[in-house]
Amino acid sequence: MQNDNKKFKIEFKKRLYDWVIKLIKFIDKLPKDSVSSVMSKQLLRSGTSILANYIEANSANSKKDFINFFTHSLKSANESKVWLSLLKDTGKGNKLEIDFLLKELIEIANILTASILTLKGKK
Repeated sequence: MQNDNKKFKIEFKKRLYDWVIKLIKFIDKLPKDSVSSVMSKQLLRSGTSILANYIEANSANSKKDFINFFTHSLKSANESKVWLSLLKDTGKGNKLEIDFLLKELIEIANILTASILTLKGKK
């Protein structure tokens, strides 16, 4: 069981890292107009923050600290969903890429949510 948990953590971190790389490449291809520029900067911040806070959680000093980093990661995921949806609905990015990024992000957010609930003893 312990090995499965460790394996899952390694795979999830890689999955999250790969998603951020795809996000960065997507952002690089966005139009350079003023609206896209603002949204892409916001998306870059929130999207990379998901990974950064997840990594920080693994160095947390306490369970409370660990949960806080996971919560910040989840909040950044939710913010990223908003920016991706706005880009999609305004036709600013490739729809297929956005759909992939959103689908993967929803799964990542669901994993973070389940982890937080488990850590809090509510699942």
